[in-house]
Amino acid sequence: MRARCSGLLLCLGWLVLTSAGASAQDYKVIRKVALGGEGGWDYLKVDAEARRLYVSRSTRVIVLDADTLSPVGEILDTPGVHGIAVASDLGRGFTSNGRDNTATIFELATLKVLGRVKTGTNPDAILYDAFTHRVFAFNGGSGDVTVIDAKAGTVAGTIAVGGKLEFGVTDGAGRAFVNVEDKNEIVALDAREMKVTAHWPLAPCEEPSGLAMDVEHRRLFAVCGNHLMAVVDADQGRLVATVPIGAGPDAAVFDADRQLAFSSNGEGTLTVIHEGSPAKFEVLQTVATQRSARTMVLDPKTHNIFLAAAEFGERPSPTPEMPRPRPPVLAGSFTILVVGR
Repeated sequence: MRARCSGLLLCLGWLVLTSAGASAQDYKVIRKVALGGEGGWDYLKVDAEARRLYVSRSTRVIVLDADTLSPVGEILDTPGVHGIAVASDLGRGFTSNGRDNTATIFELATLKVLGRVKTGTNPDAILYDAFTHRVFAFNGGSGDVTVIDAKAGTVAGTIAVGGKLEFGVTDGAGRAFVNVEDKNEIVALDAREMKVTAHWPLAPCEEPSGLAMDVEHRRLFAVCGNHLMAVVDADQGRLVATVPIGAGPDAAVFDADRQLAFSSNGEGTLTVIHEGSPAKFEVLQTVATQRSARTMVLDPKTHNIFLAAAEFGERPSPTPEMPRPRPPVLAGSFTILVVGR
């Protein structure tokens, strides 16, 4: 229950105490755990009920205890894995394997692989919608969405969207949304009918990647490559606000209990934004993290945020086959960061 005050002096005193308390609870990196190992990474996923943290690592998924960050196991043979989706009600998990255009189905309890499903080209983010019991694999290469029946483990259909699809979210009531990076837009989907319902431009935001949602207030938070977060009305597609963030963002999360949106920025910062009302947004803090910590996930139980980062060597010389090669991850440097109050 929110405290009340009466009288000007009492109210001013309460505001001072409240501000002091908020300042004392600033976010910061509270833990770092070096995992090491080879290969790059992409998305992370928390199973809050089972207390597991899933970390994509190039050809496998590392599974950690979400409280101790000790190893639980691995899901092997996931070539070019990007994302992980968890269907807790079905006891199943799914990975998007960008290198061989498949989704791996595994058992949550044992991490045993149950099978694979063919997707479109280069599936990136992957999302489970409990409302329809379907999994949505957002294919960045073919510009479409592979819809998987999570119970049957078979393809239910394909949604043609167009463009380089990035992250997606669901409202839990039959609608899904996905960022389209090269078209600077959010696309709204009907999860039941498996069709596109709207294309919403994000200007002035460019190259949207991470996406989060405040389901209660019907707000979408898209982080964009030109140092902006776009806040969009999830029903009408109207741009509500833009908020400044750091450089190189690749993920967004929303903490519904605290009414906070976050942007993880590859420059080595985490932007913390308060939603004061459905139309008012304020940057509360810019947290120093680590350079390359561009992907993250929120643990709704502890309200902590997990980020992945590493140190890199020198970038190789370009070749015709690889005009923009990525620098190698230095051995032993891959790390999970925990940000909390």
